[in-house]
Amino acid sequence: MLNINLSDFMVELKDGSIQNVGPANKHAEAKLFDVDAAEAREFGDKRVKLVFEDESGNEVQVALFPEDVRTVVEDVEALKSESPVFE
Repeated sequence: MLNINLSDFMVELKDGSIQNVGPANKHAEAKLFDVDAAEAREFGDKRVKLVFEDESGNEVQVALFPEDVRTVVEDVEALKSESPVFE
C-alpha cells in the first residue's frame, strides 16, 4: 500500500503543462507498506539506490550516499540485537 501525503500543494494545469501555484513551501511524505521486494544497486558513481516494491506494483526509490547507507545498516544491526522484531 502506497500512502502519499501532500500539504500546501496546489498546481495549475494550463495548456497541458503543470505549473506551481502559490509559494514554494510544499511538503510531501511517501510511505510504502507491505513491501514484497527490496533491492540495493549502484546509482551513478557515488550513490546507492534502494528500491522497494509492493504486490500492487507501487515502488519507492531512495538514492543514498555510502555513509548514509552505513548508518542504515548500523541501525538495522542494532535492532537485530535489541528488538523483538528479529526474534
